[in-house]
Amino acid sequence: MGKEKLHINIVVIGHVDSGKSTTTGHLIYKCGGIDKRTIEKFEKEAAEMGKGSFKYAWVLDKLKAERERGITIDISLWKFETSKYYVTIIDAPGHRDFIKNMITGTSQADCAVLIVAAGVGEFEAGISKNGQTREHALLAYTLGVKQLIVGVNKMDSTEPNYSQKRYEEIVKEVSTYIKKIGYNPDTVAFVPISGWNGDNMLEPSPNMTWFKGWKINRKDGSSSGTTLLEALDAIQPPTRPTDKPLRLPLQDVYKIGGIGTVPVGRVETGVLKPGMVVTFAPVNVTTEVKSVEMHHEALSEALPGDNVGFNVKNVSVKDIRRGNVAGDSRNDPPQEAAGFTSQVIILNHPGQISAGYAPVLDCHTAHIACKFAELKEKIDRRSGKKLEDNPKSLKSGDAAIVDMIPGKPMCVESFSEYPPLGDTTVCCLWERGWGRTLPGLLTGNKLVAGKSRVSAVLCYCFSSLSAMGRPAVRLAAVHRPCQGRI
Repeated sequence: MGKEKLHINIVVIGHVDSGKSTTTGHLIYKCGGIDKRTIEKFEKEAAEMGKGSFKYAWVLDKLKAERERGITIDISLWKFETSKYYVTIIDAPGHRDFIKNMITGTSQADCAVLIVAAGVGEFEAGISKNGQTREHALLAYTLGVKQLIVGVNKMDSTEPNYSQKRYEEIVKEVSTYIKKIGYNPDTVAFVPISGWNGDNMLEPSPNMTWFKGWKINRKDGSSSGTTLLEALDAIQPPTRPTDKPLRLPLQDVYKIGGIGTVPVGRVETGVLKPGMVVTFAPVNVTTEVKSVEMHHEALSEALPGDNVGFNVKNVSVKDIRRGNVAGDSRNDPPQEAAGFTSQVIILNHPGQISAGYAPVLDCHTAHIACKFAELKEKIDRRSGKKLEDNPKSLKSGDAAIVDMIPGKPMCVESFSEYPPLGDTTVCCLWERGWGRTLPGLLTGNKLVAGKSRVSAVLCYCFSSLSAMGRPAVRLAAVHRPCQGRI
């Protein structure tokens, strides 16, 4: 893949059966993200299985199944091209565990595409308190995805078909909700579409002549268009932190015959180049990078936002794993964190949380149980003002500053230094939540603390002030078992 166009990542979110897979499959197919031979193969299989008409969602599910079985690790299957960008789908939608997979994937997205179904009863099910429309939108915002596109899907199944009134009702209700969680509806493109028939996907639909197009207004100017593809081209180019030291969380590690060990992941900060000596934390493995590839093309350098595979010397697949973080061994290499301090807000938790509570924490691609070692203080969830020192327990609605200790070695960073590695998500059975670790290091027993934003935690467990559309500046720290480093 050439470097003449910018590379962006999008995540497609929405309630189950809203048409996420169909819409995504349509985009990938029509925009050349699936080669012709693969399409012909799957179309033939679809016909043999009694699926006479070609279904985009079925093809997408077939591609995902083949990828999960290890037949291919070609993430270009999830890539397509617009006139302005190379677009990568972070995680193909429609899977039963999409929320779980989305937690780490969404924080890597430059834009979220929220699909809502316009069919009778379908929109209401998704936007209800138990629906995933609200949950996914709040998840995207709290994980830092500040650009949003809304596709009002299944316009061909409204009553009557392609109903302008139904579309306007949905736009009004979704606008009200996303405004509450922090998005500005004036910056969000709403597009009435049919992911199945292709209405307003790549070309204006003759079935919705009443739709005069979408328009978004930002501080730096306005954009307008009619189709979903045009809305993707209107995404603001992301700023990439190339000036920071390298941080690349591993998503997978493969052993490829004739090549060797190939870690795969997304560059979050810094630059990765062949010949660079990298260190993997927390396992403390150091090696040289032999080559770097993206979409089967060798790169002279990989920049933030690039999803790459890189071949390393003399390292076994047993030495490194998903959740490890690669960094430049000569420039602030990543290290193990012994613990960290974070702000959490409890939402809809059925009981009380006390010190010793040990949920599973997701930070970048790591998935490790962490203990609430100490409940340091209870705070006002809006102002951040301290209300109580060392509370005995926390309940739904409470906000607090908590010391957390991972049960296994893991690498996290201060949010102010490396935002993608300071985003943490707490998951435990019925609860899920988000928080951010903040700056400061522990050298020996000395804590060096700082300040930064905390953004949050949501779903059934935690949320932060920024989830309410408010800025949040809080104390926090990363504790490290390191030697003389501050």
